[in-house]
Parts: sequence; structure tokens; C-alpha cells
Amino acid sequence: MQYALLIYQDEAVADATPESMQAMVDEYRGYEAWLAARGIKRAGEALYPTDHATTVRLRDGEELTTDGPFAESREQLGGFYLLECDNLDDALEAARECPGSAHGSVEVRPVVDLTRFEGGS
Repeated sequence: MQYALLIYQDEAVADATPESMQAMVDEYRGYEAWLAARGIKRAGEALYPTDHATTVRLRDGEELTTDGPFAESREQLGGFYLLECDNLDDALEAARECPGSAHGSVEVRPVVDLTRFEGGS
């Protein structure tokens, strides 16, 4: 089963010195090696901060765009992984190993398998 690991951190308290950024990159390289050893990573990317985001909404047939995030929240989505795991316990282990769990939070969500809807009824 596929699971999305959504990595959240408070951008306002993120330490962005060159040294801290290199340390974080090194942590994630170690995590990537851990995932590779298990063969469970299907995708994963870091995201630019929310001040680079554009939110799109359609209301009554009109497009509304807003620079920045749609909703204010304490933590912002900073990246994600898509994993193929045998079960939720394996996905939770991967979340615990993720460096983001020590600095923010990692949400684990099963991915819906839409292939079961192919062919219609």
C-alpha cells in the first residue's frame, strides 16, 4: 500500500543559516539512504516556503488566486515522501526515522487506490 508522509514545520522558527541548512540536507541524505536500503521510496521532494505559494479556488465559475497559503496554520507543509509499505506500522516507522519528525511533525496518510474505479459501473 502507498502512504504519503507529509512533513510540516513552523517556517517562522526555521533556522536558515548555511550551517543549519547543510546539517538538515545531511540528515535527509541519511534518511534517503535508509529509505533506499528498504526499497520503499516512490517519490519525494522538498517544497519552497509558503511565501512562494499561489492558492487557486473556483467560486461560482470564477477563478480566485491568492499569493501565499490559503489558510494560516502553526506549521506549514515543507515536503513529502510517497512510500510503498507493507502496512501502516512500516509507514509509521519511516515517519519516525524522518528528520522532520524531530523538528516539526510528519503526517502519515494512506493513498487511495483509484484503480478500483476503472471501467465505471
